[in-house]
Amino acid sequence: MDPHALLLFLGVDVLLVCTPGPDWLYIVARGLGQGRRAALTAVTGVCAGYAVHTLLSAAGLAAALRAVPALLPALRLAGAGYLTLLAVGMLLALRRGGTGRAVTAAGPQPARTVLRQSLLTALLNPKGLLLYLSLVPQFVAPDAALPVGAQVAALGAVNVLCCAAVYSAVALGAARLGGRIGSTPRAARRLSAVSAVLLLAVAGVTAAA
Repeated sequence: MDPHALLLFLGVDVLLVCTPGPDWLYIVARGLGQGRRAALTAVTGVCAGYAVHTLLSAAGLAAALRAVPALLPALRLAGAGYLTLLAVGMLLALRRGGTGRAVTAAGPQPARTVLRQSLLTALLNPKGLLLYLSLVPQFVAPDAALPVGAQVAALGAVNVLCCAAVYSAVALGAARLGGRIGSTPRAARRLSAVSAVLLLAVAGVTAAA
C-alpha cells in the first residue's frame, strides 16, 4: 500500500491512542489496584482483542456492522455490562477480604484471569470497532495492488503496535504510582476501591459512547 498513506494513518492513530479514554482508565485501574504484572497483562489482553478486531475487519466484519447498525449499540451495552460486573466483583472481593477494622486489600487475580477479562473488554469496546468502521476505510485504496483485506490487516497491525507501546507506558506509570501510594494494607485497600470505581467509570463512558 501507499507508504504516504501508511505514515499518515500512523500519525492519526498515535494521536488517537495517546488520547485518554476507556482503555487508559481500564489499564490505570489495573496498575493502581493490582500492580505492574496485572497492568502489563491487561495491555496484552487489550492488544490481543484489537488484533482479533483486525482479523475480523479484514474478513468483512466492518461491512457487516455497517449493514446492521443495531449491532454496535448492542455491543456497547454488553461491554458496559461486563465492565460493571468486573467492578462489582472487585468490590465484593474487598468486602470479603476483611471485616470490622480489617484493612487487607483484595488478593491479586491470576494472570490468566486478567488476560481473559482484558481480552473480552477490548472485544466489547465499541471504540475499537469504530476505528475500523470510520478511520481505516479512509486509508484503504480499492484499486491498489494489495487486496483490501490485506490493507485493513496492515493498518490494524499498526494500530495494535501503537496501543502496545502507549498502553505499556501507561501501565508502568500507573503501577509505579500505585506502588508508591499503596505501600500499606489500608492504602492498598483504598487503591483497590479506586480501581473498582475507575472500572465503573469506564462502563459509564462505554455505555454513553
